[in-house]
Amino acid sequence: MTTLRKHSRLLSAWYIALPAAIVAAGVLVPLGYLIVRAFQADATQLRDLVFRARNVHLLVNTLTLAGGVLVAATLISFPLAWLTTRCRIAFRRTVTVLGVLPLAIPGYVMAFALLSATGGYGSFSRFLGIEIARPSGYWGSLIALSLTTSPYLFLNLRSALAGLDASLEESARSLGYGPRAVFLRVVLPQLRPAFFAGALLVGLHVLGDFGVVSLMRYETFSYAVFLQYSAAFDRIYAAWLALMLLALTGLILWVEAQFLRGIILHRSGTGVRRDTPRTGLGRWAPIAYTFIAMIAASVVVPVVSLLFWTTTGRAVSELPTLFNTIWMSVSASAPAALLAGTLAIPLAYLSVRKPSRLSAGLERIAYFGYATPPLAFALAVIFFSLQAAPALYQTLWLLIFAYAIHFMAEAIGPIRTALYQAPPAVEEAARALGRTPLRAFFEATFPLLRRGLLVSIAFVFLSAMKELPITFLLSPIGFRSLALNVWDYTNEAMFGAAAPHAIAIVLFSSLFVGLLLMERES
Repeated sequence: MTTLRKHSRLLSAWYIALPAAIVAAGVLVPLGYLIVRAFQADATQLRDLVFRARNVHLLVNTLTLAGGVLVAATLISFPLAWLTTRCRIAFRRTVTVLGVLPLAIPGYVMAFALLSATGGYGSFSRFLGIEIARPSGYWGSLIALSLTTSPYLFLNLRSALAGLDASLEESARSLGYGPRAVFLRVVLPQLRPAFFAGALLVGLHVLGDFGVVSLMRYETFSYAVFLQYSAAFDRIYAAWLALMLLALTGLILWVEAQFLRGIILHRSGTGVRRDTPRTGLGRWAPIAYTFIAMIAASVVVPVVSLLFWTTTGRAVSELPTLFNTIWMSVSASAPAALLAGTLAIPLAYLSVRKPSRLSAGLERIAYFGYATPPLAFALAVIFFSLQAAPALYQTLWLLIFAYAIHFMAEAIGPIRTALYQAPPAVEEAARALGRTPLRAFFEATFPLLRRGLLVSIAFVFLSAMKELPITFLLSPIGFRSLALNVWDYTNEAMFGAAAPHAIAIVLFSSLFVGLLLMERES
């Protein structure tokens, strides 16, 4: 009873209840309509849809791609994280930046760069006279997704390696363990949480990817959802494919939680953590620097290919429309970022200042919206709008709202961090002086949140600028974003026309990488 009264007081203020209701409804109601749409099939049709042989093929393709990308991303990120934290290498900070820079190249832009650089008419053939077979299918998708998702693992593994206590390894060596045993029994177990955190992001990214697999012509659940909705017009089967994709996402989240259950890695005794000293490369130096050069090439080559195609006549003719396309992208992304930041403030405030099962549940709902694959989320929003609010279907307002709800989790994090650093006593003093709770927050706490709020808005803005699946399904007629133009032109092998739009996306994405590096340095 006391808990119920506490929750009732918690949501009694409209400025807390309204944003919480909007976020909860924005995530859960469309998904509810997706379920309703899926079960509109009769028993016979339902059996045919669920137990269709093609679903097994899609499942195998999706899991094979996710597993392959995870292995490849680990082979890229772990050696790079080790070199930048444990070894004495030249230009260490530059190498660290190289590990993060692929975040500035969205997957579909990387796919465009690979396709435009290879083949008989690719930039390699036209500029260097070297013809490389054009990647496609599984291997093309694997290469593009591995290069663009490896920073998720790199950042987590590097952070974990930098935070390891050197005394743990020294204790193991003093007990007679050799370097290999210390690595396997002490270092690797300490990296499990970081690896699972990065692997979760990689897995969710691969499950939700549509741009890369569609350009590489590799059928996964996301690509099949798009084909069923846009080409076959089988909305019920599309709904079931979306639900299967959601179930797969839920399974990955559950598996990750099971792997981390009961792990305790902190020091149980007294003492002060010490940093691990860096060692020289020795005879491994040529191999290490060759590996670093390959990482640099994975960033430089796609950018050079983009720049090459911008010099063609088709790219120049695209410049007058480029600014209009940028404006269209900004007109949807900027309001979405402001809306996400506004809605995130009360959710983050509840999580930090008023922790409870209710506040934790609301925050999890926001993260569930982010973990929902974009195509499944967009399809759910479409079904909801057609049934409950048809006037909103294919309007800019619906696209803005979908952006804000889907990327809400990105907005909550920086604001929550700023709230942890803002002393509650300042706000309590303002209330003691007679200020209302809302006025006390804006006068005492809000000024301390401005940096976190700006970072939140920037994160959502840049994510929305790059977003392809949600934009493709929800954009109004005549709306052309940078992401849509890159995908459309690349799909038609019009690489020159796609290049200026791809370069613009990379420039905007570079701002995200800069903000991320600033946050890591601060």
